[in-house]
Amino acid sequence: MNNIFITGANSLLGTNLIELLCQDNYNVYALVRAKNKYQGKQYNNLFLIESNLFDDLSPYLKKCTILVHIAAETRQHLHSAKHYDKINFCATKTIFETAQQCHVKRMIMVSTANTLSHGTKDNPGNELKPFRYPFTKSFYAQSKSKAEQYLKTNSKETEVIFLHPTFMLGAYDHKPSSGKILFMIWKKKWIFCPKGGKNFVHVQDVSKAIISAFSKAKDKEHYLLCNENLTYKEFFKKFNHTTQQKTKIITVPDFILLFIGFFGDLVRLLQINTSLNSTNMRILYEKNFYSNQKSRSELGIEYQPVETAIRDALHYFNQKGM
Repeated sequence: MNNIFITGANSLLGTNLIELLCQDNYNVYALVRAKNKYQGKQYNNLFLIESNLFDDLSPYLKKCTILVHIAAETRQHLHSAKHYDKINFCATKTIFETAQQCHVKRMIMVSTANTLSHGTKDNPGNELKPFRYPFTKSFYAQSKSKAEQYLKTNSKETEVIFLHPTFMLGAYDHKPSSGKILFMIWKKKWIFCPKGGKNFVHVQDVSKAIISAFSKAKDKEHYLLCNENLTYKEFFKKFNHTTQQKTKIITVPDFILLFIGFFGDLVRLLQINTSLNSTNMRILYEKNFYSNQKSRSELGIEYQPVETAIRDALHYFNQKGM
């Protein structure tokens, strides 16, 4: 039986992955900040490690053949690059070096689609080109790309696989994180919607892709984990259809988003954290679309419709009284 070490265990992706791994009879060593805050199910082959990314994790990594690194600083409101570098680069570098010293066979680096070039519906982005504007101005994307380059350059004994999920939806989004987009429209009479769009994927499919990457992925290769390319208006219409509600969708002109972003830039100059800035607003009216051809052909992933992800997320939120 393989032993797997996971960081970011209490995240949307981490919790879903742990459930699949435990059901498949893997021994899972899962890093959490506090055991009592873990939101997933308990299993006999799940061992929660209460620690942080900068602690000495070698006693556990020595037992494991595979490291799945999910933990990341994903919040979009932080005003300085150093806040992202601390976790997304420095902590990644630390745990990777420990993994190599412990002779871990393979590291699955869960990055983001934002470090690869996006495209249109007719010409979606793929794994061949690096990220471009506006993501090159995103502190989050910069830090993840920096970590990728370090791992690729310094991996020796430990193989490194780079997985790039897009916008994930599904159960166990207890914060919520990406599920906030559902609360924007859920039981609302109307909603303001930017012109842009993004790729949506079920978190279960991303979890399955990670497990498939244990044996099928190639060293130092990149894999986009993505499914449906939708404008925000198309996504909200799917939500309305799935939930049988009739929210009115009002499109926001680009110039209004730019004005909001400019105002946020001024606020950030005062060292105040806010997600309102020119980069984030520009991303909202970009078409951030990607192709899943490589992950389908090489990892064997069959993706579920976004409606299924919406239903699973809402079912979880209802169960939790959210």
